Amino acid sequence: MSSSLSPEEIDSLVDRVIHGDHEALGILFESHRQRLWRIINFRLDQRLLGRVDADDILQESYLAAGKRIEHFLHDSPESFFIWLRLIVNQTMIDVHRRHLGTQARDASRERRVGGGWTPESTSFSLSHHLLGHMTSPTQAALRAELSQQLNIALESMGDLDREVLALRHFEELTNSETAKALDISEQAASLRYVRALGRLRKILEAIPGFMDRS
Repeated sequence: MSSSLSPEEIDSLVDRVIHGDHEALGILFESHRQRLWRIINFRLDQRLLGRVDADDILQESYLAAGKRIEHFLHDSPESFFIWLRLIVNQTMIDVHRRHLGTQARDASRERRVGGGWTPESTSFSLSHHLLGHMTSPTQAALRAELSQQLNIALESMGDLDREVLALRHFEELTNSETAKALDISEQAASLRYVRALGRLRKILEAIPGFMDRS
């Protein structure tokens, strides 16, 4: 985790990255490795499980970061982690495109080059992880039914509220990082997160028996 580095060390490493130091890039990338892995685990299409390894995506993302090292200040001058997240998300979109082709949820519908996902994709990822505890064979049919209901309900949320929920609750970004990733104020990010959590609870309570199974 990045907490193993002091703020002074991080600032020094980022300054070295700005000047094209690939060794500093490697140190910072490794310090964020677990956080980036969590993002991949949340966003990866379940059809790719067993076909694509998260460590391979991380390695591909690191190589992509090395190629774009001189663009850091232009891409995301305020946060090195948000820049890495941008690259990881873009790498994942490319991975989905390569393996799923026209079936890829985001292959041709990215919101922006900043690593954004489509509203449908975020709903799918949220639904999958909210239902992740239902894994037994006897629960398969029920899970499929609940997944469909949950997807419909999640899509009734505002796109930005749903994305704030995904970043804060599942990718575990801080409020400040979420604001930077979505280009909104920290106050707006905080208010939207509280609102999204309340809305999510109402959605789950509206699905018959869901809260009893959680």
